[in-house]
Amino acid sequence: MRGQQSFTVFIDLWLQTRTLDEYLTCLLLWVKQREGLLHLCCKKLRILGMPFHNIRNILKMVNLDCIQEVEVNCSWILPILTQFTPYLGQMGNLQKLDLSHVDVSRYVSTKQKEFVTQFTSQFLKLRYLQKLHMNSVSFLKGHLDQLLSCLKTPLKILAITNCVLLESDLRHLSQCPSIGQLKTLDLRGIRLANFCLVPLQVLLEKVAGTLEYLDLDDCGIVDSQVSTILPALSRCFELTTFSFCGNPISMATLENLLCHTIRLNNLCLELYPAPRDSYDADGTLCQSRFAQLRAELMGRVRDLRHPKRILFCTDYCADCGNRTFYGLDIDQCCC
Repeated sequence: MRGQQSFTVFIDLWLQTRTLDEYLTCLLLWVKQREGLLHLCCKKLRILGMPFHNIRNILKMVNLDCIQEVEVNCSWILPILTQFTPYLGQMGNLQKLDLSHVDVSRYVSTKQKEFVTQFTSQFLKLRYLQKLHMNSVSFLKGHLDQLLSCLKTPLKILAITNCVLLESDLRHLSQCPSIGQLKTLDLRGIRLANFCLVPLQVLLEKVAGTLEYLDLDDCGIVDSQVSTILPALSRCFELTTFSFCGNPISMATLENLLCHTIRLNNLCLELYPAPRDSYDADGTLCQSRFAQLRAELMGRVRDLRHPKRILFCTDYCADCGNRTFYGLDIDQCCC
């Protein structure tokens, strides 16, 4: 083979079927036949469902150092996660990691701790990670400090959603050196109802100069907690999107919240829950009362400022599972 030049093939991999398709099978065979001459590089890797032995064979043939984005959305059991983790550590140029639906709660605590230590230690090797998404990941509870302490660079996007966290996890998050330059903070579905929200206040104060997107949907935040975060929220001058749906707050608290966002001139989209005063005792939305309260809010908001777009959303519908969104205008429905 003397005189032959090596070359590189770039491909995005989307692994979602149980078996390799014909194209990918031929490509991998081609790479294997030209071992040392042909280098397979992948910038985006999505794993949505495939036996791990197939995934492992593919990862062995790909230049892992080229991978910049990884999404894993599989209900993997702990032994498979443990096998995948060393490959993650070899992705030295990884910029975005999206991990979803990982439940290791049925394993004994010692096994969980071993995995968490092995998994988080890989982040010490990820020198360029800027975007971290963790959705429905059970092993973060009580261990978020381990993950955060291994981050080597400032994050731009942090999304920890639909996870169970402890109050100590929120405190560790507010103290993390790598979150000071966040542009996106998404804590959707993190139950904060019984938490002291001072750590969230501290966190918002740290990112006030850079934060553009804030999502606190379905966190269970109640009236008595809102006042804690309002001063810090009112200083997030770069904020363009703020979502607070699904939090059971009253009309008075909602008015106070809107008053504190008055100086945020960059806000383009605001999403708030319908106030609890709009609901009957059985949890049914009273349309006439909701329309009246929206009319009051419309007058109050427009006396203070000229909003670009404000929407109010109902609770999830028991039949279809969706929310209904309404604008400030009385009959405007934005379903």
